[in-house]
Amino acid sequence: MNQDDLKRAVARAALDELVPGCVVGVGTGSTVDCFIDALAERASNHPGAISSSERSSARLRKAGIPVLGIDEALARGLPLPVYVDGADEIDGERRMIKGGGGALTREKIVASAFERFVCIVDASKRVERLGRFPLPVEVIPMASALVASRLRALGGQPVPRAGFVTDNGNHILDVAGLRIDDPEGLEARIGLWAGVVSVGLFAIAPATVVLVAGQDGVRRYA
Repeated sequence: MNQDDLKRAVARAALDELVPGCVVGVGTGSTVDCFIDALAERASNHPGAISSSERSSARLRKAGIPVLGIDEALARGLPLPVYVDGADEIDGERRMIKGGGGALTREKIVASAFERFVCIVDASKRVERLGRFPLPVEVIPMASALVASRLRALGGQPVPRAGFVTDNGNHILDVAGLRIDDPEGLEARIGLWAGVVSVGLFAIAPATVVLVAGQDGVRRYA
């Protein structure tokens, strides 16, 4: 199977993690696109979805799946059991680097609203230590240079993502060269800097379940 086949396989496997009759949390990215396509076949089993990006929201609506806001779901008292999203990297402790698609802030917000985070990846995304993929950091535009200087002081090589603005109207710094020995600590440290909206480390609140597609099938880790 090629990588697209693996993405479709793990996306379909994620359907078994969902709770019928409940709203589904939906992330962002190419693997999640495959999940939305698979979810469309079972749309009648769910009253709607809460999405982490305008891109995913548009795909959900095109598939005939209603898109709800977190505030609407909470006001209606709807249970929120499962959020499904991909990752740019994931380690053996289910900690992730996310944000390659630029939706890291909304992904963190939506993930935090749900009881379980089901991460869907192909085997190429598994790493022993996070940091091979450049770490995305969403920043308020006026703070870009300031935050970049602090990231360089940590040993990173921050590069503004050219021509990209997040759904929140902010910028992304992609940081290569960081040695991430303590993902939780680094997430907390960078997240406290003035001007940082969100850091693409999902370590303090890692995935609950990881589904990994490889040539031998889809494996589940929890």
